[in-house]
Amino acid sequence: MVVLEFLKSMIDNFGAPVIVPIIIGIIALILRVKPQKAFLSGLYAAVSLEGISLMLGSFTPIISPLVQNMGDVMVHVTGVKLNVFDVGWQAASLVAFSTSAGMIYLGLGILIQTILFLVKWTKCFQASDLWNNYSYMVWGAMVIYVTGSYPLGIACMVLLNLYSLLVSDMFAKRWSTYYQYPNCTIIAMHSVESGVFGAILDPIYNLIGLNKVKFNPSSIQNKIGFLGEPMTIGFLLGALIGLLGNITKLGTMEAWGSILVAAVATSAVMAIFPKITGFFSQAFAPITDAARKVMGKRTDQNWYIAVNDAVGYGEPATLTCGLLIMPIIILIAFFLPGNQTLPVVDLVALPYAMEVLVAIHNGNMAKVLITSAIYFGLGLLMCSYTAPLFTEVAVHAGYTVPAGSAMITSFVILGKPLIGFVMLAFLTKNPLWIGLTVVVYAIWYVVYRKNSNRFDEYLELQAEKNVQ
Repeated sequence: MVVLEFLKSMIDNFGAPVIVPIIIGIIALILRVKPQKAFLSGLYAAVSLEGISLMLGSFTPIISPLVQNMGDVMVHVTGVKLNVFDVGWQAASLVAFSTSAGMIYLGLGILIQTILFLVKWTKCFQASDLWNNYSYMVWGAMVIYVTGSYPLGIACMVLLNLYSLLVSDMFAKRWSTYYQYPNCTIIAMHSVESGVFGAILDPIYNLIGLNKVKFNPSSIQNKIGFLGEPMTIGFLLGALIGLLGNITKLGTMEAWGSILVAAVATSAVMAIFPKITGFFSQAFAPITDAARKVMGKRTDQNWYIAVNDAVGYGEPATLTCGLLIMPIIILIAFFLPGNQTLPVVDLVALPYAMEVLVAIHNGNMAKVLITSAIYFGLGLLMCSYTAPLFTEVAVHAGYTVPAGSAMITSFVILGKPLIGFVMLAFLTKNPLWIGLTVVVYAIWYVVYRKNSNRFDEYLELQAEKNVQ
């Protein structure tokens, strides 16, 4: 427990911008990268992550109130009161790292992930993205809270981790190719689960001709010139969000100040983010070169290092879709039968959960937006269903529920229909339901491993069908 408490203390006090670069530096040294290059690799990663953190730290307080204002307007228009408030992934991570279940999985997760990579059970080295393990911890903590069984909760976390690695394996090459990070991919289940829906829906879209729709950043720029520049698109999208968030007070100077600030801030994010994330490619260049030599015997060099999902956030199609989906999700939230969740804080984090969709659909924003609307709609229902339990776990862990909120959730972390069903099976404590989730994983794993190369080729062929 002393070691686990030390790890938790490091995460609490240092955060991802320090923890992840340290791990990257250690990996670089293990792969026999020269110490000075290993140091620079870690430093490039640190600068990139801290830059992203500073950008989002400034951007979120500008956008979140506007989103909440949209929700308030919709309450007056529809008369619907949503009583589950989205407090964001930051709160979910705080709850996860504050539980004893989270403490246990800190060490266990690293051990399992490393062993699975070394024995070639997976082609993704997940331990380099230690920070994002908190998403498994949240679900496992809820299982332990309901069942009182630590073994059951830990087993749930391990199985979710296995599902996460399987899904990441499926889409690693496509993500790496699209975002142009050789031998790198994202691994967190809250970021990759949507890929399952994208892969299923993509051929259906092609049947109705959506692959021929030219709706991506490059085609927009070609058609409308400077208005299609990422910086300009950011300005226009920010202004749109600002208008929707100030719709009831457009006659005031305060409203137009808010609109223009949102426009300029969003424009800055669109312009600066790609430059910040460019540091990440420099962080991994020495590692991937060294790893190719050390792991060159692996078939087709088929291995990937997990990177933080922040590195894809600022890609033009990803960020544009993330901004466009915000008002769409607000509308869905108020008209979706059975939903009680008002997404607010995590709307700014939606690009993280859309990266795999953007890669699968190869930047076709029409496809991405439709898949996102379907997927996040199901996510709203899962958040609504799990909110009472998550609220209890959060309060038990010491989190203070915001005034005026009946219940809380994290839209990006808990709005996961596939993960949610696995967790619900464990809540029953019924060996048949739990066994079914294990059997599904086993069959899925065997089928994929036998056809992994064919599946990678299929995704590439599907991606090429989208007109650029």
